[in-house]
Amino acid sequence: MMRACFTVSPSGPISVGAARIALLGYLHARRHSGRFRLRFYDVGNDHARADYVAAIERELRWLGIDWDESQRQSQGLSEYLQAFERLQRTGRVYPAVDNRESRTKRGSQSCWKFRLSDRTVGWHDLVLGPCTVALHAIADPVVLQADGTPAACLAGVVDDIATDVTDVIRCRTSVQATAVEVDLRAALDHGRGPRFAHLPALEDAGEKRLARRVDARTLRSLRRDGVENVALAAYLARLGTQDAVEPTSLPQLSTTFDLGHFSPQPAPFKAATLLALNRRVLASSDLTSVKDRLPPGATEAFWLAIRTELDLLGEARGWWDVVAGSIVPPRVAETRLLGLALDLLPHEPWNGTVWHDWIDALARASGWCAEALALPLRLALTGEDGGPELAALLPLIGRARAIQRLRLALQ
Repeated sequence: MMRACFTVSPSGPISVGAARIALLGYLHARRHSGRFRLRFYDVGNDHARADYVAAIERELRWLGIDWDESQRQSQGLSEYLQAFERLQRTGRVYPAVDNRESRTKRGSQSCWKFRLSDRTVGWHDLVLGPCTVALHAIADPVVLQADGTPAACLAGVVDDIATDVTDVIRCRTSVQATAVEVDLRAALDHGRGPRFAHLPALEDAGEKRLARRVDARTLRSLRRDGVENVALAAYLARLGTQDAVEPTSLPQLSTTFDLGHFSPQPAPFKAATLLALNRRVLASSDLTSVKDRLPPGATEAFWLAIRTELDLLGEARGWWDVVAGSIVPPRVAETRLLGLALDLLPHEPWNGTVWHDWIDALARASGWCAEALALPLRLALTGEDGGPELAALLPLIGRARAIQRLRLALQ
């Protein structure tokens, strides 16, 4: 059975880039009826708090990812130390100065480094194609830190062997780390290793909206911005391929998922593309799926009126102020027209035709065409020059608010 694993250090919120790797590993496993393991490297990490573990699990589930097994590597210390002792007996490790620690602490810190082979390792990468790395060009890695903590590379190889991981999906920046792991595995007498797929890192496309550096963005921040999980998952699952991006569920995405479709070139993260996809998702969402994130009191009529006009769900707050709150419209130059509109505004109760009835009466009285009337009335009633259909908004605004705003726009 194919087994894929995603490893993350629980030292903070999970980034978009890391979540993409987790998502693609999950889809790859599901595509091949395999198992997906979530692994936390929390060994000797003072920052690896339990709340970060819970937060990462929560955000991955929000994205739609589930896993068959979960593991905290702090529970496997004895196995990692046994592997280290095996390397020690065969002369593959040696004591050295840990320069990273000696910069922050007084005196030299003795760590243990793995003596890499003087050879070139290679594999056929599922994304990059043929890969070779000359080990003599890489500095010997630390496998046991000065405080006795096993390093991530050693813990990862030991666990991959123990759990029979068959496929490893990671970022292209980890190619050298993969070569180290291949050599470590051979030193532990487990030469036949998993298949590897190295995906190019995401690049910031430099757009203004959602423009913080993409590698600094987190699932939590995108969720709070109002990005829908379906939109984000669909975008990340296709980003870097020529495949069409459609808002669809992860089970559906997994049926055609293929790592071979990904380009070895960096993938630009385009906010405009994500927002366009998010807009499509919101436009087809029913009230039930968003009600708990809308302002209190929001009705189905309100949601149906605005849902096709939103890039992000958070924008609904502004339209709720338009229909149920207080806004100050700009002064509108067409004062005679607004005065006439006040006189002709129908009395309540209103039905779904009130906007068209009002516009027709106003067009006959003013001599203006209906299209020309729409902009000054929209500015007066909503304070905006665009947005949802006024035929849907006007009944929600109500006569009292409409009169108040028309009068303010006349001042």
